[in-house]
Amino acid sequence: MKPIQVGLLGIGTVGSGTFKVLQRNQNEIQRRAGRAIHITMVADLDTERAKAVVGDAAKVVNDARAVIANPEIDIVIELIGGYGIARTLVLEAIAAGKHVVTANKALLAVHGTEIFAAARERGVVVAFEAAVAGGIPIIKALREGLTANRIEWIAGIINGTTNFILSEMRAKGLDFDVVLKEAQRLGYAEADPTFDIEGVDAAHKATLMSAIAFGIPVQFDKAYVEGITKLNAADIRYAEQLGYRIKLLGITKRRAEGIELRVHPTLIPAKRLIANVEGAMNAVVVQGDAVGATLYYGKGAGSEPTASAVIADLVDITRLHSADPGHRVPHLAFQHDAMHDTPILPMAAVVTSFYLRLQVADQAGVLARITGILADHNISIDALLQRESAEGEAQTDVIILTHDTVEGEMNKAIALMQVLPTVLAPIVRIRKEELS
Repeated sequence: MKPIQVGLLGIGTVGSGTFKVLQRNQNEIQRRAGRAIHITMVADLDTERAKAVVGDAAKVVNDARAVIANPEIDIVIELIGGYGIARTLVLEAIAAGKHVVTANKALLAVHGTEIFAAARERGVVVAFEAAVAGGIPIIKALREGLTANRIEWIAGIINGTTNFILSEMRAKGLDFDVVLKEAQRLGYAEADPTFDIEGVDAAHKATLMSAIAFGIPVQFDKAYVEGITKLNAADIRYAEQLGYRIKLLGITKRRAEGIELRVHPTLIPAKRLIANVEGAMNAVVVQGDAVGATLYYGKGAGSEPTASAVIADLVDITRLHSADPGHRVPHLAFQHDAMHDTPILPMAAVVTSFYLRLQVADQAGVLARITGILADHNISIDALLQRESAEGEAQTDVIILTHDTVEGEMNKAIALMQVLPTVLAPIVRIRKEELS
């Protein structure tokens, strides 16, 4: 059978890994796919770098449109990244009748609805396993493996940079700024780490998982996004004393009123498996009504782990290349006419529990006023920790863990506590999830 011919747009870290793994495991991949898969054309502005990777095995050009225009190319892999030219090229590839494989979570989280609609109209596939959690096959698990389940919630460590930083802060007792510099030195963080440390990268991925889990359009603009830049080593230490770890989680939950879609630092009980995921590793917990909780763990980035997911998509498309489009797995798991426009809930309507740290004057009656405000807003206390003041100190830290409450009520309570003359610094608020 004639080999599937693939055009590769961008041969950086992931692109070179894809080419090398496909070459190295060609026989094994062909046995699984039923026919050979060859990258025969590569587009990259740095043609010398590209030629150094592919040698004589593929034609190298500096114009991506030349790849799209080639009638021999069956599948286009987009590894350029970003929202701009990548969107244009993906839509042009679809219009030309090419299947597309992409690792571009930002593109799909923002423009996915448009791109999937175009692919459906043209009868082609847009595959994106590599866009979420690198080498972990979480998209396939959500879209196919768990298809019998009503998904209740997903919670994931889906950004390796932030998980490395939080792991180092906990292990070494260092503050965020110090660990960020070390992460950049070791290559775990980019020179401009904004998308990672501010939670944007994780929110792109959580948006895609939410759409697949609940059969809703991709709605990145409605996600709540909070990064780790304001975390303090003291809070990580206090959390540990209370039996919790702090992780940046992407969370999406089904509620009667709508869907929660949020990314923020989160306290998790230390006994949970996901709380013990350290370094740059990723992990995702999915709760289904039939299967219960399932955990997916592995490398969320890197050349060959991400290449593993790209090639898995190539194999899937190769198997379905001649199949009737109506019998393929839908892009977002649900048939397009069965998608629901379920609302994404505003953060004030989210229900969760909280960790609060208040720096207060060490005097009588302070705690009573604070707990009174919480009670007035129907917020019950789960645990309380007060740091013993050193001799001569006029202030102390009070740590409060609450039971579940509506975030809007907590916002009101914090506003009232903050203006108390005995509260001496901005109140630290971190959300808490039991994930049970």
